[in-house]
Amino acid sequence: MLYYKKDGVFNDTVVALEQLQQGYSPTPWLRNNHIHLMFFDIIKKKLAHLEYDYIEQLTMVDGGTTAIAWFGLDLSEGTPTIVLLHTVTGTFNSMREIVHDLNFYTGWRVALCMRRGHDRLPLTVPKINLFGSTQDLKEQIVCIQEKFPDSDLYAVGSSAGTGLLIRYLGEEAEKTPIKAAFALCPGYDTEIGFNNIHPIYSKIMTKKLIRKFILAHQETWQQIPQWEDILGTKSLAEFEKAYFKMAGFSDYGSYAEATNPIYTFKNIKIPLMILNSEDDPICHIKNFEPYKKIIVKMPNIIVVTTKKGSHCGFYEGLFKTKSWATRLMSEFLLHQEKSYNNN
Repeated sequence: MLYYKKDGVFNDTVVALEQLQQGYSPTPWLRNNHIHLMFFDIIKKKLAHLEYDYIEQLTMVDGGTTAIAWFGLDLSEGTPTIVLLHTVTGTFNSMREIVHDLNFYTGWRVALCMRRGHDRLPLTVPKINLFGSTQDLKEQIVCIQEKFPDSDLYAVGSSAGTGLLIRYLGEEAEKTPIKAAFALCPGYDTEIGFNNIHPIYSKIMTKKLIRKFILAHQETWQQIPQWEDILGTKSLAEFEKAYFKMAGFSDYGSYAEATNPIYTFKNIKIPLMILNSEDDPICHIKNFEPYKKIIVKMPNIIVVTTKKGSHCGFYEGLFKTKSWATRLMSEFLLHQEKSYNNN
């Protein structure tokens, strides 16, 4: 299904993108959403072969540490750059497949913007955010622009990375240098989105967050009394409502007001395509329901929904499985680049 304003900017896009005309047909043996998700999360992430050109650690204005993993540094300076925002527990390795595919389909440079505390990054300041910091992202984008001032910028957010993407685009509105963006499997309202996640995945992901971001940095968290309370959380909803001091806020309300993308998405001015699967067990399609009527009145946002695809998988093909989603986002961004240059 397509949800968009019929007299907006997407009429020619819908016609031009062959994938939207044909629809999505999943790999036959991945029609079950749980098997599809396990294939994506356990197998495909490990099979992806890619060596980043350079992993550049950055020091933020407050002393925190982030990074940009570059792929395509040998491309001409005027080649467009895709700013890629990762998942809730994203690592350099877990994002290799999408980095490879985006570069393969577009021929563009990819800059994977890593958030604080992820993978091998030192937590130099006691501060993390499940959905990232727009201030950190702004600093990362400045770094990208300084390195490639003649490169047009486009953006892709995956899962939790969509929260940061939408929040940033709404805050910046016309000021953003991003020309167009794609959001893969967003959860929409982050204050309630975790309530609809499948309970088994919620429990597994909460344990992973505690292991990777709390227990791994115990010495850093000693100065925040709240840190031990996090250890008792059993679901993502509990975790998200309990860790606000670790994100630098005095109370949950302030944290949500400054982080939730749903408060800024109406201010987005650039073309944005969103993809959701109706069988996604993590970012449930219920999260989209309250915003259908709003989005079809916005001229610059289109939402694509599919019956199958699970969470961030969308694999097609019988044996040589490829992601239909990364092919769609690439074709969308290429079309937007063409339209931008023709205007």
